[in-house]
Amino acid sequence: MNFRRTVLALALAGGSMPATARTHAPLDPTVMPEITAPTAYMIDVDSGRVLYARDAQRRFVPASLTKIMTSYVAFELIAQGKLRLDQRFTMTPDTFRQWHGVGSTMFLGNNSSTTVAELLDGIVTVSANDACVVLAQGIAGSVPGFTAMMNEQARRLGMRNTHYNTPNGWMDQGQTYVSAQDLAILSDALITRHGDLYHQFYGHEHGKFNGIEQNNHNPLYGHVPGADGVKTGFTGEAGYGVVGSVLRNGRRVILVLGGYPRPKERADQSREFAEWYFAAWDSHPVAASGVKLGSATVQGGTARSVDLVTPHAIALTVPHGQTPQYTMTIRYKSPLVAPIAMGEEVATLIVRAPGQPIEHRPLVAARAVGAGTVSDRVRDGLATLAQRLPAGMRPAL
Repeated sequence: MNFRRTVLALALAGGSMPATARTHAPLDPTVMPEITAPTAYMIDVDSGRVLYARDAQRRFVPASLTKIMTSYVAFELIAQGKLRLDQRFTMTPDTFRQWHGVGSTMFLGNNSSTTVAELLDGIVTVSANDACVVLAQGIAGSVPGFTAMMNEQARRLGMRNTHYNTPNGWMDQGQTYVSAQDLAILSDALITRHGDLYHQFYGHEHGKFNGIEQNNHNPLYGHVPGADGVKTGFTGEAGYGVVGSVLRNGRRVILVLGGYPRPKERADQSREFAEWYFAAWDSHPVAASGVKLGSATVQGGTARSVDLVTPHAIALTVPHGQTPQYTMTIRYKSPLVAPIAMGEEVATLIVRAPGQPIEHRPLVAARAVGAGTVSDRVRDGLATLAQRLPAGMRPAL
């Protein structure tokens, strides 16, 4: 195997994108606002560029930010057809005695039967601790069984500074911990992999169950246009934290702030942090979703090559007013080996721009390539031999 690189040198034409309207901001909104949170992180979702990081890999207690992973595990199972939104799970007497009225709650009754959709709405919107336990036990049979699933998903996502011991983030002497960077990785996956479910359950300012209406405590809602997530957290052990997501004019930012001593600081600084992103940074499109950027050689398949396309839109994030020049390089193990599934990640797009971090974005196969027959393998072998001959002696294949 060898690595194949295809370089496409492109100059981005045109001026910067128009500035986005803001509802409130400092006198100069392009100036970084004061952030006093012990740990902080901000990432542009389309480009993957990290715009701010403070102690982003430091482990801290997440409190109810844990529930992002609780919903992610459920979304994964729903997408796989292993869980249905209309399934019903029961609040057992033991669970009722332990969790009735503890912290944020849906006030689920003893022996009550609740749908997965209702539990998820309570978990995401009103941060219901009781709903997390009922969902965990219904899915996995026990809380330890469910937290094992949470930790497996964290491992798959590359969340290296995360461990879950509880599905709701209730105080457990630090056995549950996360990092700001890991929470951004998780939230990015939640939104990009499960967009329909995310929009169904996230972004609601109020939740109502059994006639009881409660407010969502997300400080971005109602103050930052386009805010649609993600989650707040608080315990005396953890302080006040927030993972925020804002989608505006096609641009999405994820921010993480953890460890505030007071909720007002969390509210004020998270709002200013989000608005700073839209004022201080511009997005320059590189490629739309589904665009062919190259092709890769395939061995042992029904076809000798496969087109490489973007699974999501790709953009460069640059300081306001700048117009970058950039190059794109496609990198993959050559040749790819069949079979290959449609949409399978098979290559990496590397985007380089002067003065910016190097961006690595996935490219996927535009179509499926099945395992080839004996004659297909013979064809590939002859093609390989032919490439070793001088150009004038190569046969037509």
